[in-house]
Amino acid sequence: MINKNIHSICYGGDYNPEQWTEDVWVQDMELMKEAGVNFVSLAIFSWALLQPDENTFDFTFLDKIMDLLHSNGIYVDLATATASQPPWLSIAYDDVMPVSADGVKMTHGSRQTYCPNSRSWRNAASHLVRTLAARYKNHPALAMWHINNEYGCHTAECYCDNCAVSFRKWLQKRYKSVGIVNEKWGTRFWSQYYYKWDEIYPPRATMGKKNPSHVLDYKRFMSDSLLDCYSMEYEILRQITPELKITTNFLMGIDKLDYFKWAKEIDIISWDSYPDPAPSYNPALNAFDHDLMRGFGNGRPFILMEQAPAQVNWRDINVNKHPGLMRLYSYQAVGRGADGVMFFQWRQSLRGAEKFHSACITHSGDGNSRIFREVRQLGHELKKLNCITGSTRKADIAIVFDYENMWAFEYEDRQSKSVTYRDQILNWYKPLYEMNIPVDIVGTDSNLKGYKILLAPLLYMTKEGYAEKIKRFTADGGEYITTFSSSIVDEWDGVFPGGYPGPLKELLGITIEEFCPLTPDMKTTIALTDIDDTIPETSKARLWYDIIHIVDAEIFAVFSDALGKGYPAITYNYFGKGKAWYIGTETEPDFKKAFLSKICLRQNINSLFSLPEGVELNIREQNGKKYAFILNFSIKNASIDIMQNSYIDLLTGQKIHDRLIIESGNIRILEISS
Repeated sequence: MINKNIHSICYGGDYNPEQWTEDVWVQDMELMKEAGVNFVSLAIFSWALLQPDENTFDFTFLDKIMDLLHSNGIYVDLATATASQPPWLSIAYDDVMPVSADGVKMTHGSRQTYCPNSRSWRNAASHLVRTLAARYKNHPALAMWHINNEYGCHTAECYCDNCAVSFRKWLQKRYKSVGIVNEKWGTRFWSQYYYKWDEIYPPRATMGKKNPSHVLDYKRFMSDSLLDCYSMEYEILRQITPELKITTNFLMGIDKLDYFKWAKEIDIISWDSYPDPAPSYNPALNAFDHDLMRGFGNGRPFILMEQAPAQVNWRDINVNKHPGLMRLYSYQAVGRGADGVMFFQWRQSLRGAEKFHSACITHSGDGNSRIFREVRQLGHELKKLNCITGSTRKADIAIVFDYENMWAFEYEDRQSKSVTYRDQILNWYKPLYEMNIPVDIVGTDSNLKGYKILLAPLLYMTKEGYAEKIKRFTADGGEYITTFSSSIVDEWDGVFPGGYPGPLKELLGITIEEFCPLTPDMKTTIALTDIDDTIPETSKARLWYDIIHIVDAEIFAVFSDALGKGYPAITYNYFGKGKAWYIGTETEPDFKKAFLSKICLRQNINSLFSLPEGVELNIREQNGKKYAFILNFSIKNASIDIMQNSYIDLLTGQKIHDRLIIESGNIRILEISS
């Protein structure tokens, strides 16, 4: 529950009334009520208006709009306004503006352009937040706090002298001595050995390649620096309003922050979702991000804080969402765990860099647009789904996702730039999505209890203690699946001595002599050693192959052509009560799907319904009831056998028997009593 007074799905958007005159505010209130809006984000970019100069605050406009929203029954997710500082702050203090790796100091004129280690910026931000919280702590419209906005979207790194000082302090706290830094970073290479802390700088521009361990730790440091900024505001808000929940909105595609670490400090996970409306876009990509958000919150419901009602303004070609697509994506969010559906933004701007970004109220300024009609329809429908708030999803399968692993693997010099971490994760997620098998996305420190299958594609970095954790999971009966280029380095990006796959040799029962990345025109073939009617006997493979030697494992498939011919391609090893798999190449999607189907069948994991291609199923559960969200993303109508059961359609109240028809682009939400 977001707030003790809100017992429904939160619905609304990012509201920027400072861009409009007060007569427009009155129109907005009527249109919000017409659309079923009960929740808005407010003041995200209002710092310059709230504080005209260092010694003056002016809350005139915010007082009026807070009161107006309350009188119209609309709650507020009040932002701390620190996402963009006013010009006076940037000009008055020399340490505020960030510096790029090649020494260029940024200038004022956009948003989120500040050094996270600037003491001047932090002092001004904390003063603003404390003043804001003290003023509105008892306001009846205030339902939740919203810190900053999309951290890392623009300034995820800074290389200024302040950051150099802070980085040294971070290193001292982490390592205690320069000698340990030298050991972990391998500084005997290229004469990089440090004798004093002040010899260590941020990894700024150099003439050659930078030390990858140095770069990795700086990424950790910058993620922690921004997290410190967030925590500074959080502590102020928690002190003044201990009963209110606090969030900040994540943004996928911003992979420079360790969101699993951040999530531990956030009361309610929220995020901004902008899937490409182009027909070629696979909705599995957005589904994965929703599952990731749920994973950040350890399974708790989250908020879809932003989505576009129609088109965005920042792609090369800003395709519009065709009628019904916004509704589909909204229900995809709710089905995968969202208890809030919000938009950027409520009213379309007339000026500024986002004036062509769509909004609930278009440039026409009224409620007569196609977009507003869809917003209104969705708002009325969501009022019928109050029963699902607080409900959760259950999954027997988890996929490991780790930001530090991604940072290390995607260092500028690596074995193949054709291989990216997120793509490898998605390549194993998509077959399960297509089978409508629920999946949780977990971090390396997540609890694995209750999962039957754990997938860890491209887990290049094995952190201290993680091998033991995976061994326990497998020995207790779990099925562990990992892939090529896994367990190569430790958490400082140093290669494990003794060969690959490092501390997972015992679990996997193999050693790897060498790995062989492939160019796009190079292909190989794998063949099963035991014929299985459910899996293709032979299949093409690409991108990579490993030279694998068997120690204790069994061979499931071998390479059958010139590339790696005769060597194992896929192996498995019985370990305790469980089984550990190693996939030594990039298999085709059909092979992955058949392979995972076989393992799911053995583990008694299946989908509630058998659905045609392009139809997505999501299940939420609560108090002995299941809620099935069935979304037809395909261009064809879908006929679904519901196995002679009877369900209630929550949107229509209709009882559904035997067979369900869902038109292309439509959704059905069924209540199932267990």
